[in-house]
Amino acid sequence: MGDMLSQAEIDALLSGTLNLGEDIGNDNTGEKVLTSEEIDALGEIGNISMGTSATTLYMLLGHKVTITTPKVSVKTWEELSKQYPEPYVAVKIKYTDGIMGDNLLIIKLHDVRIITDLMMGGTGQVDDSVEITELHLSAISEAMNQMIGSAATSLSSMFHKRVEISPPESLLVHFAEDIEKIRFDTKQEVVVVAFSLQVGNLIDSSMMQLLPIDFAKEMVGNLIETQIGSSRELKQPKTEQTEETVVYQASQLTHRTIEPQQTNQAPHTAYSAPQQDYHPAQPGMKQPVYNEPPVNVRPAEFQSFDSGTQTFGSQNINLLMDVPLQITVELGRTTKKIKEILEFGQGTIIELDKLSGEPVDILVNGKNIAKGEVVVIDESFGVRITDIIHPSKRL
Repeated sequence: MGDMLSQAEIDALLSGTLNLGEDIGNDNTGEKVLTSEEIDALGEIGNISMGTSATTLYMLLGHKVTITTPKVSVKTWEELSKQYPEPYVAVKIKYTDGIMGDNLLIIKLHDVRIITDLMMGGTGQVDDSVEITELHLSAISEAMNQMIGSAATSLSSMFHKRVEISPPESLLVHFAEDIEKIRFDTKQEVVVVAFSLQVGNLIDSSMMQLLPIDFAKEMVGNLIETQIGSSRELKQPKTEQTEETVVYQASQLTHRTIEPQQTNQAPHTAYSAPQQDYHPAQPGMKQPVYNEPPVNVRPAEFQSFDSGTQTFGSQNINLLMDVPLQITVELGRTTKKIKEILEFGQGTIIELDKLSGEPVDILVNGKNIAKGEVVVIDESFGVRITDIIHPSKRL
């Protein structure tokens, strides 16, 4: 029923006063904010970048992720506040290099709870009555950081330049009340890129990406500039030769067509071309051709390596004596899940994989070379070497 026209709209159609294109991208003056070509380009950019984001989210959540082709439209902030009155989580990400602009992702609370539970090793079965906490905001920030990070990598390949983003910031917003918290410019219109998100059998929802008008136009401009550059490269002939190369080839041809000089000597059964000295041809100049007497060629002689090798090595090893190396003493290691790490706090005890009193590992530039015991020197810690690991065992 939502697609049916009301009687007032039917009367407006009959009278020709209804503007069907008003909410597709027109500003207050009646001019289009984005052309249809720009909207198509933004849809293509979103389709490619979100495709890689789906793969990244799959690796993070362990469930199949499907993101459909986005739909691009232009809306005002007032329209957004009326269409999305319930609380949402907004993730603010700024592009800092390559392209400069803001990027705002709007995610439903139910989806945030499921994504957080999956990242913490859960099954995705959540209670919607659970309040959104800092744990949820941190988890969704990391998930969106991974997604937009992979999207930025796709944009780098698409625009042929490096694109980087800033760390994301997540906050709980009500569009009607907190719209000023997420509003990134003073313009009335904003580009809305909407796409559906499916995560296994747990999430079948939608997400929304908000972009400033100027930033959206900048992305389209980068895409068009890259396509123009690529088309110019394809039109250039691959067999193009410089003037210097042509002159050099002409010189070679002259060398091959030299006729033997007439002499009073008896003719030989085979003719050998006289030796000629080669100089690289300069553009616009002809290479001279002249004869020279034969060149005396003999084998090269090198100094023997049998003597002095030991002395050479001992003299040059001193060059490495002043190179600084980093020494690290490792008490032990352990492995924790993301869920356990997020629960760390002041006073948390982490159990390592070594027993008390067991020798510690001594590493030089990350390589384990020795073992030792911890000692106290005055008021500082130290380590006494008790065993040197054999080089064959360091691998």
